[in-house]
Amino acid sequence: MPPMINMVMHEALDRQTATNLFRLLDKYRPETKKEKFERIKARADVRAEGKDDKPEKRKPVVRSGINTVATLVEAKKAQLVMIANDVDPIELVVWLPALCRKMNVPFCIIKGKSRLGKVVHRKTATCLAITEVHPDDKGALSKLTETIRTNYLERWDELVKKRGGGKMGAKTTSRLAKIRSAKEKELLLRTE
Repeated sequence: MPPMINMVMHEALDRQTATNLFRLLDKYRPETKKEKFERIKARADVRAEGKDDKPEKRKPVVRSGINTVATLVEAKKAQLVMIANDVDPIELVVWLPALCRKMNVPFCIIKGKSRLGKVVHRKTATCLAITEVHPDDKGALSKLTETIRTNYLERWDELVKKRGGGKMGAKTTSRLAKIRSAKEKELLLRTE
């Protein structure tokens, strides 16, 4: 199995860090359709009364979708990228860790695209990105990014060289054992 595919499929974030990450992500979930309807209706009511309508500043939310996340990473606006490990076909996301490394954006791999989908009110999501957070959550985000940076970006060379699979069948194992024992016998004969 090629190293990049092996990394995406098998190097998922540990449980404790993932729990902290999802706790942070829950604060930045995008609004549902119902919440958006309520917000727009309240704003329309204010306009109907003839009062001044001030546009509100956009709240920071988690961004989803492979194209959106790739654009944010290329523009260096993403502070943290989360990639699902069970995307099918895997080629959709296998290039994203390399892009994140090139742009020096911390990334992590999460078990289950459905877990990422729940954050953005969808069934599944291939990847998510955090672009900005409130000042009171900056400490939590920096702690998470530091942990993720040491797990993925600083271990990049090790992760990229590690090939997956490599499990041989019974026939191949016995054949290699025979070859190994024959080489050892030959080596013993040469030394005598």
